Parts: sequence; structure tokens; C-alpha cells
Amino acid sequence: MQLQNIDKQLYRSRLNYVIVTCIAVLAIASLAISQTLIFLFPSESGSHFHWNLLGVVVSGIGVGVTLVKLKSHPKMKEVAYVWDLKHALNLIYRKNRALKAASKEGDADAMLALQFSYEGSRQLWKLDDNTITMSSLNTAQTELDELAKEFGIELDITKYDSSVLSQF
Repeated sequence: MQLQNIDKQLYRSRLNYVIVTCIAVLAIASLAISQTLIFLFPSESGSHFHWNLLGVVVSGIGVGVTLVKLKSHPKMKEVAYVWDLKHALNLIYRKNRALKAASKEGDADAMLALQFSYEGSRQLWKLDDNTITMSSLNTAQTELDELAKEFGIELDITKYDSSVLSQF
């Protein structure tokens, strides 16, 4: 995955549209399904929990499948990119301890993965207006820059490939 420049306002408006649409479809579909099942199969005890639960589960699966199918739609480009970015950052985060240890020993792949993580996190936090922990990110970036300088490694994130994580 490569980092891309995306328009923050466009991303926020499309994300809000996706969220509101998903909530509305989930609510309407789950109610429609559960009420239909309650009408067709009424319970003498008056408890329809299982039909309500089934309505929510089926609706949730439907919304999930629809989102996966629409992920490649042009109007989902920014939202899908952020989803993919979060996934890529999560893969790196799972290996974070090993990556930091290897980078202290001069491993170029570990440093490159950390660099991608830092730049991706910075972009993600700016898109989501989550700049509270930016200072800790800047501190980690400074440490990584010093290690890269110490070992003479150039960190070009365009060369990053998630397959390098398998060695950590």
C-alpha cells in the first residue's frame, strides 16, 4: 500500500454519508425483518427476542456484504483508502515491539515499516482531527530519524511493502 493525498473535506462528507446510510439501513432492515418474522411466527409467551436478534444479525450481514461490494465504487475511494490504511497500520502495530527492537540493531526493513506507520498515522490522525497524541508520534519519529542517520539508511516509504512484516 502506498500513501495517497486525499481531500479531507471530501473524505469527511463521504464517511458521514456512509455512516448515516449504514445506520438507517440497519435500523429499517432489522425492524422489517424482525417484525415480519414476528407476524409469521408469533410466540405465545410474548418474547420475540430471537426474532429481533435474527433481524439485527441478518441486516448487519447484509450491510457488511454491501459495503464490501461497494468498496471499489468511485464515491467510496477515500473511505476505502482510509479503511485499507487502518488495516495496514494495524498489521504494523501488531509487530511494533519486534520492529522497534530490530530497528535499534539497524534493520532497514524494520525502520521502513516504522516510517510508513508514522507517516500513515500522521495522515490518518489529521484526517480524523485526532491530533492529541501527535507529540508522541513526533518523538518516535525523531528517534527513528536518529537511528536511520546512525546506520546510514534512507527511509523512502514508496518502497514499503507489507510482505516485509513476515520476518518479524
